[in-house]
Amino acid sequence: MTDLSTFIAGLPKVELHVHHVGSASPRIVAELAARHEGRSPVPADPAKLVDYFAFRDFAHFIEVYLSVVDLIRDPEDVWILTHEVARELARQQVRYAELTITPYSHVRRGIPAPAFCEAIEDARKRAAADFGIELRWCFDIPGEAGLAAAEETLRIALEERPDGLISFGLGGPEIGVPRPQFKPYFDQARAAGLRSVPHAGETTGPQTIWDALRDLGAERIGHGIAAAQDPELMEYLAEHRIALEVCPTSNVRTRAVANLDEHPLPRLVEAGLLVTINSDDPPMFGTTLDDEYAVAARLLGVGADGVAGLARDAVAASFLEPAEKQRIVGEIDAYLAVAGR
Repeated sequence: MTDLSTFIAGLPKVELHVHHVGSASPRIVAELAARHEGRSPVPADPAKLVDYFAFRDFAHFIEVYLSVVDLIRDPEDVWILTHEVARELARQQVRYAELTITPYSHVRRGIPAPAFCEAIEDARKRAAADFGIELRWCFDIPGEAGLAAAEETLRIALEERPDGLISFGLGGPEIGVPRPQFKPYFDQARAAGLRSVPHAGETTGPQTIWDALRDLGAERIGHGIAAAQDPELMEYLAEHRIALEVCPTSNVRTRAVANLDEHPLPRLVEAGLLVTINSDDPPMFGTTLDDEYAVAARLLGVGADGVAGLARDAVAASFLEPAEKQRIVGEIDAYLAVAGR
């Protein structure tokens, strides 16, 4: 049998929780930093980015993340970033990804919304041709920027409505940013046909997840690891097949979880929840989607069959059309039959 790391590397996958700017490779971040040298604290040396991406806590992570956002100054930067993210995902055999994008952060830095959307759409189409990967967008509200950001994110989503846009999200810090205040914006987004995928229960408790379900109509939960603290919530999520987008290494790097051995992933799976494995902000956290599958395999004590099951669960939780889900599951099964025995 193929060893597990090699099996994971070749396994067809989908990625449901990965951030646009947070996926910028050290090479791309360093190139952008060099272009804006003297106007940014971000190092222009890729080797120095390891230390720059050592986060003290979640608040420090947000501070560093926004400094990288500041490097995206024009539509060409947006296009290059998007195309490079697709290249890296495709290298890991990702067939389909729902990329979380925060248009508000770029528009308020001077990139017009139409030009921003045109850049990501052109890069999406080019990536499909160049790498055989399909990208879709989740436009998310940066919660720390408040209701003005929610209003603008909704406006961009509904007025520009790029072809790849399928969902509406809420990111940023949870502490001090209650979910219920965003209900009117999620109501309008859902009425327009966008799916609801807010972050919740990453750095706060189960109540944040309940709020995301009841007030925001969440169809998937970004992170959601605090569900492990509430048996009633786990039962609800399992019964309604509301998937969690779990990102183990991210949770450790932002100090949401003390270490991987204490990660609640096994408890969530044992409770029958639909759990997907994701990379969040991979270069910033020193990980890849392949690495996260390897972490999950270790925590769950599974081999090739179990890893393939996680890949199928991600397909099931995606917003792909049924025929496309069936096609990718077929690829996973065919791969398992050959490489997993």
